[in-house]
Amino acid sequence: MDKKARRQALLSAARDVFAHKGYHDAKVDDICLAANVAKGTYYLYFKDKRAVLEELVDGLFGRIAIAILRVDVARDVRGQVQHNIRAIVAVFLDDPALTRILLSYAAGLDPAFVRKIGSFYSGVRTMLRSALEEGQRMGIVAEGDADFFASVSLGIMKEVLLEASTSERPRPREEIVEELFRFLAGGYLRMDGALRTPSDPGASTG
Repeated sequence: MDKKARRQALLSAARDVFAHKGYHDAKVDDICLAANVAKGTYYLYFKDKRAVLEELVDGLFGRIAIAILRVDVARDVRGQVQHNIRAIVAVFLDDPALTRILLSYAAGLDPAFVRKIGSFYSGVRTMLRSALEEGQRMGIVAEGDADFFASVSLGIMKEVLLEASTSERPRPREEIVEELFRFLAGGYLRMDGALRTPSDPGASTG
């Protein structure tokens, strides 16, 4: 096994161990056992269990950033927004073990762990806020506090995705996408704004 494959095997093993035992109770020995490697091999790649958690979380954040496309108001806005919702849902539910770690952690067990998870959510909220502010300029998001909109959206997504990643009978993904879109369209999304360009004198952002 080459170095890249070995690193990925350790990441996968750590993710499964964290999901099963919880980050606080998991030990490097558990990860090594799951990956079938010696402890010395583990330390060639990661200095401790926090390092492997950070790489897992950063990898997920990177996949979210890549998945979200910039909306073009000259094209089908509804379809593009649904695509972005679908892409975010897929990133999380394609990795249910890591999703459960991120969404169901117990605050206070490990300050470093809580800080890392907090930084993940802060990054996602910032990403959402930027997208919403751009949407306001385009006229497809209502006027208002974009940071508040982002926090509400993130909270809703967390609950929906946690249920989907832990339920024995989860909702179909496309149903999740449609319901999330319907909820947002009834709130701050303004699909009629997509019929005008931002330079149109009749455009409205409210």
